[in-house]
Amino acid sequence: MMNYTFVSATILLVLILDPFGNIPIFANALRNVPLQRRPKVILREVLIAFVLLLAFMFMGEGFLRVMNLSELALQLAGGVILFLIALRMIFPPPAVDVPLEASEPLIVPLAIPALAGPSALATVLLLVSQAPQRRLEWIGALSVTMVVCAVVLVLAERIQRLLGDRFVVAVERLMGLILVAVSVEMLLRGFKSYALQLH
Repeated sequence: MMNYTFVSATILLVLILDPFGNIPIFANALRNVPLQRRPKVILREVLIAFVLLLAFMFMGEGFLRVMNLSELALQLAGGVILFLIALRMIFPPPAVDVPLEASEPLIVPLAIPALAGPSALATVLLLVSQAPQRRLEWIGALSVTMVVCAVVLVLAERIQRLLGDRFVVAVERLMGLILVAVSVEMLLRGFKSYALQLH
């Protein structure tokens, strides 16, 4: 079992929600939205994602019981998901042009799955299942993460102009590399716990 602190949980959530990696997704989805309207749309989508993740954080234990899933299975599954997400961050697939909608996006694809995707849902579930008594810490970590995402995405155009696309891509690759290490550590601890259960 991995023992997360408030700081490590916040860093993990920031890596998984990947605000820098979401910059192109948000830029494409908001292309037809007036400039002055974009910050409000971004903040709304971040808030929707926050509410969804928060709800999953509170209902997660019940979900585990209903599905008859163990914490160990969740940890191993979370490690696999994080590993796949990290690989996509380091080796992104070819860009695909998504047809633009005439109206502004609502919930899909920005709040879900760009922010509150399967990996983020699995992570908040994992945090709560491992230490439910520290739920307030995990809520705080999630709150800080969503603030970071909101700031980065609202300032996305300025960040790209100031630092350049190459720097943003480099940060994305670095975040992916760190996430690979986290996912491997999660898998190793999961396999170790499983081996101990067998003896």
